[in-house]
Amino acid sequence: MLDVRKTVFTKEVIVADELGVSCDPITRVAAMAVVRNPFAGSDQRDLSPLFDVGARLGHSLAEELVKVLHSSPVCYGKAALVGASGAMEHGAAVLHPTLGKPVRSAVGGGKSLMPSNHKVGPLGGCIDLPLGHKDDPWSFNHIDTMTLWVPDAPRTDEIVLCIGLSDGTRAHPRVGAGPSPS
Repeated sequence: MLDVRKTVFTKEVIVADELGVSCDPITRVAAMAVVRNPFAGSDQRDLSPLFDVGARLGHSLAEELVKVLHSSPVCYGKAALVGASGAMEHGAAVLHPTLGKPVRSAVGGGKSLMPSNHKVGPLGGCIDLPLGHKDDPWSFNHIDTMTLWVPDAPRTDEIVLCIGLSDGTRAHPRVGAGPSPS
C-alpha cells in the first residue's frame, strides 16, 4: 500500500532573527514524502489503510531527521497536503492514528500532543507545519511554524506527508512559558 514517489528534506539553520539580530543557531528540519492516495476520487469510508502509511513513514522519516539536527530534538510537528481529488480526511488518516508513536520513539520523548495541520491543496501548494515543544505543551517560546512545499506535488491523487523537528525555540523568544493548567 505504501507507494512513495519521492521524499524531500529541508534544513534551516537560523542565526539571526527577522531584524538581523544574531542568536544562537537554531536548526529546523522537515521531511516531505509524496505518496499516492489510493482513495483519491472515491467516497471510501474505511481509511485505515492510510494509518499504516503514517506509521511506516513516521518511523523512517523521523529517524532521518534526528540524524541531521545539530542537537537533540526539542520540538516536533506534522502536516499533510492532500491533492485536489482527495479529501482533508485523507490527510488526517495519515497523521493522527499511528504517526505519532514512531516519531516520539525517534525523538526520545513526546509527552505533548504533536501539533498538526492538514488541508486539500493544489500542485505546488504550501502548507504550514506547526511546531511545539515535545514534552512541555505550555512552552509558548517553542511554538513555531515551517512553511513547506514540493514544487511538483501533490498531484491530484497524492498526499504530501510532512514531519518537522527543531532543536530550539524561535529566535529571541519573549512570550514565556505560559500558564500552568489547573
